[in-house]
Amino acid sequence: MPLLKCKDLTLGYENIVLAEHLDLEVNQGEYWCIVGENGTGKSTLMKNILGLRKPLAGTIEYGDGLVKNEIGYLPQQTQVQRDFPASVSEVVISGFQGKTGLRPFYNKQEKEEAFRNMEKLGIKDLAGRCYRELSGGQQQRVLLARALCATGKILLLDEPVTGLDPKVTEELYDTIKKLNSEDHITIIMISHDLEATRKYASHILHFGAEIRKEVVARG
Repeated sequence: MPLLKCKDLTLGYENIVLAEHLDLEVNQGEYWCIVGENGTGKSTLMKNILGLRKPLAGTIEYGDGLVKNEIGYLPQQTQVQRDFPASVSEVVISGFQGKTGLRPFYNKQEKEEAFRNMEKLGIKDLAGRCYRELSGGQQQRVLLARALCATGKILLLDEPVTGLDPKVTEELYDTIKKLNSEDHITIIMISHDLEATRKYASHILHFGAEIRKEVVARG
């Protein structure tokens, strides 16, 4: 069964329709990139998948043991978020909040997993640093480690390289691809970078006058 199945979705808000008749199946290990002009419904789709907003019509089903509070999400950052006055380790481990329920603390297993995710993202030496003092690229790695704490299955990334220089951008793309190919994390990423989309994605979802899906052929 697919991790995620969208049936005849209508995307929008306050009765403003952005896209209609979207059918989508995402399977374990796939790497989807969502492309298209601003205002066509890309971020709205992500919010619908996360349960932050209801679709105007249609249904979203979760399979293979996936539940909404176990989806890793890296949204676009605001300036307020960039200035968040917490340590790197505090930001990363907060990714478990959706799983702790009424527990007012993180357990040993969660602390160990947070450390492994920091190690995986190459930021364990930043654990005690203040998040707002980091560079843009370092902050994105911290947020990616946080998103990994929420999931072992799927990451939703909303333009994760915005504002990063070319070298840092390439390094972050390579890291995301490694999570996909080695850790088998399913990726759904909104991107305006068509070159990177062609390089990394297994599937592309094009938003526009009509929505179309494309499987990327690999040599």
